[in-house]
Amino acid sequence: MKTLLIFRHAKSDWGDPGLPDADRPLNKRGKRDAPRMGRLMRSEGLLPDIILVSSAKRARQTVEAAAEAAAYQGEEEIHPEFYMAGPDAYLQAVSDLDDRIRCAMVVGHNPGLEELLAGVTGTGEGLPTAALARVDLPIDHWKDLRPGVAGRLVHIWRPKEL
Repeated sequence: MKTLLIFRHAKSDWGDPGLPDADRPLNKRGKRDAPRMGRLMRSEGLLPDIILVSSAKRARQTVEAAAEAAAYQGEEEIHPEFYMAGPDAYLQAVSDLDDRIRCAMVVGHNPGLEELLAGVTGTGEGLPTAALARVDLPIDHWKDLRPGVAGRLVHIWRPKEL
């Protein structure tokens, strides 16, 4: 069995209309929620073996803050193809992982992440900013990850519900 953690970036700042979308940083709420989710990851034992993160500034800042709060020491990979991507980009990156990795986390954007979650679990759950979902997958090899794999949505943590 493999575990996939799906983590939407924390709330971003829209204060500078001239700033390219990919360069928007976290806002005050995002800077509060990202480390909160990192502490939750640590307390729930949800530290992944690898984090695959979008190249967008808000996604990278989310990972930095959450990883620091979780005392995460594992590997992080930046994936530019996650920016504004559909679920296929996430599926492709995860399916290329080494099978020694038992738990992987993807960090990116909606609607792609919600579509990914729906595709691997059959659920229609929403992922607001800084939400984290845990999916247990009935696979032994990452290359077998695809829509309809019948993963089990174990839990979704949303910052407003903590």
